[in-house]
Amino acid sequence: METTRNELSPYANDFFNKLKNYLNTKLYFYGSIQRYDYFPNKSDIDVDIFTDNETKTISQIQNFLNIEKKNIKKFVYKFNNDTDTKYKLISGYKIKYSEPKNSLFVEFSIYNEKYKEFILNEHNRKQILPFYLSFFLTIVKYLYYEFCIIPKVIYKFFKNFLMNTCIDGKDAEFVVIDLKDDDEKDDE
Repeated sequence: METTRNELSPYANDFFNKLKNYLNTKLYFYGSIQRYDYFPNKSDIDVDIFTDNETKTISQIQNFLNIEKKNIKKFVYKFNNDTDTKYKLISGYKIKYSEPKNSLFVEFSIYNEKYKEFILNEHNRKQILPFYLSFFLTIVKYLYYEFCIIPKVIYKFFKNFLMNTCIDGKDAEFVVIDLKDDDEKDDE
């Protein structure tokens, strides 16, 4: 998962190499970049980062990307699949980053190192999809990205349904918690 099944653009490849070197850690790619339903220059690139010190890593990423703290979202993810695991609830951080002029759209997920094996196994499990799911997912993405005839909310609904409900039989529960800037805390 340190490499991608689909080729990154030269700009994206350079971007991720610089980030990997800056953080001095591995980046793990998952999602459509590893499957046939990836749409170059349109699909986002999903990246996992694991660390023993989330606060430090988030601060480094914030500095590298030159983003504000409000762009970092804490989340809790409840896994509803039937895998036997001690982790049914996992917390982490999400950062959505885009550079439209360079066709770079990234969603970073930052987790504590202790969740690494479980998260990587979970993401690997969804790399090879049954043909019918790949087919329908590609159709939905084509309607959204190429024809622009379905709204984002409908696209997200179908994508979530296909990737979670059709695979696990249940929808995954995902709760996002906004982080406030220190300045905003002072105003309360």
